[in-house]
Amino acid sequence: MKSKWWVPYSFLIIPLLMYSIWVIIPIFQTMFLSFTNWDGVSPLINFVGMKNFRELFKDPYLLLSFWNNIKWLLGFAIVAVPPGLAVAMFLDQGFAGSKIYKTFMFLPMTLSFVVIGQIWSWIFEPRDGILNTFLNFLGIQGIGWLSDPKIVTYSLIMAALWRQIPYAMVIFLAGLKQVPKTLVDASYVDGANSWQRFIYVILPMLRSATVIAITVNVIDSLRAFDIIYVMTRGGPFYSSSVMANYMYIQAFHNYRMGYGSSIAVIQFLITLSFIIIYMRHVMKTEVSL
Repeated sequence: MKSKWWVPYSFLIIPLLMYSIWVIIPIFQTMFLSFTNWDGVSPLINFVGMKNFRELFKDPYLLLSFWNNIKWLLGFAIVAVPPGLAVAMFLDQGFAGSKIYKTFMFLPMTLSFVVIGQIWSWIFEPRDGILNTFLNFLGIQGIGWLSDPKIVTYSLIMAALWRQIPYAMVIFLAGLKQVPKTLVDASYVDGANSWQRFIYVILPMLRSATVIAITVNVIDSLRAFDIIYVMTRGGPFYSSSVMANYMYIQAFHNYRMGYGSSIAVIQFLITLSFIIIYMRHVMKTEVSL
């Protein structure tokens, strides 16, 4: 009987077709539009070459958005990962009620950033919000969490960390399951204290989980859009805008689809660089195994 080698590949046709329609083709369309001045409405598309890219590197609001993206990156990579590891270490002890605590910690992961943004908008509400109400109770003047250009980005990052810390926690909990219990027991026998066990035994075994947690959080920080759009729309005066948000404003509010596409291309290249670094680490790890 003749082997039908093509049968397994036939199951990939529809998924690959959908992926091409929704991901691959739009990527190339965006790259094409980045060299035009198309307004998103007119049937005529004029090529302008590198004009959009020359302009965006001189755009002060784009530079501000890029700097805000750096703040998000540092917040997600540095602030979210260590607490996620600490919570994972605590919950991995298996004490009474630990499963309940895991469930409560995981709950923010079940919510979208749109919902989280709405919840934290109520918390940051200047007059009746929980934070300012608590500050007023302590005799401290309330803060304009979302209206002060100096702190609005940090307020948004704080809201987003409510979801990202449990994300890192889940990754580290999975990594802790791979740590051989015999090594931990041997460190007990050798007289190592808790800190020494963590630094010299557990943490080296969590290298892959750490790389994954940092990489995923970095990529999420570069994709930040929905929570910003819900809470501030990038305001006040673009002070909380990030590249994705600024791209959306230029493309769909100012009808500069070509200029918005050039911003999207730059953001895509930045994100792709982190993905390549992550994939190289994964491939290197698999080869060493």
